[in-house]
Amino acid sequence: MPNDPAPLAHVVLIGGPSGCGKSRLAEQSGLPLLRLDDFYRSGDDPALPHLPTGEVDWDHPGSWHRDRALAALDELARTGRTEVPIYDIAANGPVGTRTLELGGATRFVAEGVFVAEVAADARERGILADAVCVHRSRWLTMLLRFVRDVREHRKPVPFLIRRGFLLARREPAILARLRDAGFRPVTARGIRGLLS
Repeated sequence: MPNDPAPLAHVVLIGGPSGCGKSRLAEQSGLPLLRLDDFYRSGDDPALPHLPTGEVDWDHPGSWHRDRALAALDELARTGRTEVPIYDIAANGPVGTRTLELGGATRFVAEGVFVAEVAADARERGILADAVCVHRSRWLTMLLRFVRDVREHRKPVPFLIRRGFLLARREPAILARLRDAGFRPVTARGIRGLLS
């Protein structure tokens, strides 16, 4: 945007299917982290998309506030701080807000299931440093996601099993969408090196 202040920092976007290790890689980097999944809609939002079974399709971009996530990404890059929701999966919605600050960092990380939805805008606004997606076996991702979701009591186990197989089937399309959005497939080790 022509009249916007120059960015103080640039973002590294990390994409990949749910459970592939995006959050862990972002946390391990030590860089300021914008969790885009905190911008999910509340469970009672009438705009939520649904699966044919009637359950909410949490893996559909319509289950997420893209505009709010993009505004926070841009504000953090240009001003060094932004307010973000604290989303609680068990509560099915935000339970508060927190202030995220750069603290003088010139790079920060943003990750989430729908990160591809903001890549083009981040590039156009001149705040994108890089866009990478985690490259690993979809079956390993499925296992890691299931273990994480059970450990964190995210949803009932039968739902997690059905969702796990659904996401495994969708994974090639998810990765193709990320590549189309300009994301480079990189191993977890390669991403660690990039962020160090």
